Amino acid sequence: MLELLHKNKQQALSELQRAADSTALKEWRSRHLGKESALMQALGSLGSLPAAERPDIGRRANEIRRSLKAACQQRADELRRAELDATPAAVLDVTLPGRPVQRGRLHIATQTLRRIYAIWAEMGFQVYRSPDVETDEYNFELLNIPAHHPARDMWDTFHADTPGVILRTHTSPGQIHAMREYCPEPIRVILPGMCYRYEQITARSEIQFNQVEGLAVGKNIRFTDLKGTLSDFARRMFGASTGTRFRASHFPFTEPSAEMDIECFLCSGEGCSVCKHTGWLEILGCGMVHPTVLQNGGYDPREFTGFAFGMGPERIAMLKYGIEDIRYFWGNDLRFLEQF
Repeated sequence: MLELLHKNKQQALSELQRAADSTALKEWRSRHLGKESALMQALGSLGSLPAAERPDIGRRANEIRRSLKAACQQRADELRRAELDATPAAVLDVTLPGRPVQRGRLHIATQTLRRIYAIWAEMGFQVYRSPDVETDEYNFELLNIPAHHPARDMWDTFHADTPGVILRTHTSPGQIHAMREYCPEPIRVILPGMCYRYEQITARSEIQFNQVEGLAVGKNIRFTDLKGTLSDFARRMFGASTGTRFRASHFPFTEPSAEMDIECFLCSGEGCSVCKHTGWLEILGCGMVHPTVLQNGGYDPREFTGFAFGMGPERIAMLKYGIEDIRYFWGNDLRFLEQF
């Protein structure tokens, strides 16, 4: 076996010197270092050899393989130098500037998320991460949405093979995780992450999207605190002169609940096609944390209160930059991404 390996090595080196271009070199590499080469077949047949011979033959075969790879690389360098030397000066102008390097950039969704993080950090909120894969209990039941509750129709859910395990439909389950971790201390956190819903993909809806949840829990927190905090966020995000309004709404995990609109920054509230001629743009839902949710998180609702809110970074980016189709965010089209 050793004699055969040595013979194959000498033959391979001899053929390597006759390789005159990159095509011949590629064929040589396939013939002598490829899966079907004699060397690789010898390595594959080590198991059939006597146990006493295997270490020596295996070591020698690996040495030959390394030496052939080194010789191949050396020959490739020689061919490249010869090719450059043979190139006429009129063809190769070494004084020309190099090709510009294409610089990467952050995705527009990431840019928007980081801006949101920065604003809430300035306001004393910390980032809290929760899992994408949740249980039905955390995603629904502990948030005051029991089984067969009509509110579950608001979310089309991806279910795992394991009963009771799902992909989270919103970041609200993070509220329970955060409360149970920090109880009985006060909380000010934002909970960013990806959410998943089994929906028809359209210009306005996707099966996956980012969401940023916010939660504040403490003593004597009132709805006025919620309004002031979110209005301050809107001014920092969209401009100091941005007007806000709150409309009554319903969410199972907050009571009372509201939706916050901002004054349309494209038409200054005069009415346009983007705001549907209302002068207002909806950007988030919010409300006071429901007493049942507080209790499920470990807090006594007779002593503690809190507010929560949720926003979609993609929706904020769509409004801010006039993006008409949410599918652009995940289409990986450079014509779209290079605009930001």
